[in-house]
Amino acid sequence: MRKLDLEAMDFDELWLLHEELTKILSEKITAEKLELEKRLAQLNRAERIGEAGITTEEPRSDRVPRRKYPKVLPKYYNPSAPTETWSGRGKQPRWLVTALKSGRKLEDFKIGDGGPTAENKNSRRSHHS
Repeated sequence: MRKLDLEAMDFDELWLLHEELTKILSEKITAEKLELEKRLAQLNRAERIGEAGITTEEPRSDRVPRRKYPKVLPKYYNPSAPTETWSGRGKQPRWLVTALKSGRKLEDFKIGDGGPTAENKNSRRSHHS
């Protein structure tokens, strides 16, 4: 391709060149976009086939099923809202994090140590609020 001397061209010639470049770029961008959309559709199709369990490989039946864990009773409760409890596992609920930051101790929230009565303990569910 020959190198154009853009400085030597007058306004009309530059404008025509601009319009021609804009048209060519627009066509190339559209073609590239279509190609990318086709590739994306192929990837999505392959992903859906994999999710549906339709694969070219033999199904994997050598996996051990997940172990069932027993229900864990709550160990801590929110004195402001006694139905909000925590088992002591996983992420601490917001009410507990706030209380601990304000200087209270985890033992202050223990069920059975000045907390709700034992008969209410078994009927409670663990809520992370």
